[in-house]
Amino acid sequence: MKIAIVSTPFVSVPPKKYGGTELFLYHLSEKLVDRGHSVTLFATGDSKTRAELEFLYTQGRWPINPMDELTHLSFAIKRIRERNDIDLVHLNSPYALPFADTMDLPAVVTLHHTRTPDFSLTYQQYPAFHYVSISQSQKNQEIPLPNFSVIHHGLDPNSYPPSYSPENYVAFLGRLAPEKGPDSAIRVAQLAGVPIQMAGAVHWIDTSFYTRQLRPLLALPHVKWIGEADHIRKVSLLQGAKALLFPIRWEEPFGLVMIEAMLCGTPVIAFRRGSAPELIDEGITGFLVDTEEEMAEVINTKIPSINREACRTQAIRRFSTSIMVDHYEMLFQDVLKSWRERSFPPVQDRILEEVSLPSLI
Repeated sequence: MKIAIVSTPFVSVPPKKYGGTELFLYHLSEKLVDRGHSVTLFATGDSKTRAELEFLYTQGRWPINPMDELTHLSFAIKRIRERNDIDLVHLNSPYALPFADTMDLPAVVTLHHTRTPDFSLTYQQYPAFHYVSISQSQKNQEIPLPNFSVIHHGLDPNSYPPSYSPENYVAFLGRLAPEKGPDSAIRVAQLAGVPIQMAGAVHWIDTSFYTRQLRPLLALPHVKWIGEADHIRKVSLLQGAKALLFPIRWEEPFGLVMIEAMLCGTPVIAFRRGSAPELIDEGITGFLVDTEEEMAEVINTKIPSINREACRTQAIRRFSTSIMVDHYEMLFQDVLKSWRERSFPPVQDRILEEVSLPSLI
């Protein structure tokens, strides 16, 4: 297949630091190339890929500006139409749908956001596209759509070497935003009597939360904040941790950091929200809890019983790139086949249609 994958204009593929969508698209596009597909990736010019790269912006446009995204999407769809050599388009933004509707091509749309009324209305207006949720939880919250699948994210296990001898700390990795619960993670570590190492940046929208609530907690003696981490530093943080804390306060659509930790052999302790219940295998790759007190208790009573090698093995079985790309490859083939059959009905069907036409004589 000749596949066009449209990333964002905000962060390179793969991301140098923050960027879950771009990390997912890196692993997807690389594996599709491995399998012999012709992939054109629309991303930023500083992206590193074995796919054919097309770009409007030479570097990521950060912070996020909606006009940058619209301009990037317009460029990508215009180029796809000009090329006239693409079989199928993979989109990753609801803002792409009005542009994609101008193409005479099938499209698969992966949803990366929680439900909003505006996005749901947009999906309803374009029912011919095939939509993909990244978790069953995300799909359950979304409106019903005629073509709607669930495909979990996957990562390359080789990019996450395991460690079976953790140090004496727990980890938090993610945006320092209220919905991610970094303040909860700090309180949990304090309750459990263990140090916590944290990696993540403060985005401008979360400045007030950081200033008023989080900054005093980051100064506590049991807390070490290393700032935003690149891949090497992120893996090192996860390898050394007794557990990754995931005390989310929202319906997280997926949470790539959970499977990043599991692939390192590090169990995850998460609040029972969003995708966590379907990603964590209790007692194997982590534990689900409902309160900070319960999370602290699990650190001291249950985490020591985790077999970190078994944790990694289960993560590879469920969340490797190969598993994810198997599902996307089959979906792309099915969508393309259905599109071609709809556009070019079999000869017998065309004959029957011609026979049934009324005579004009």
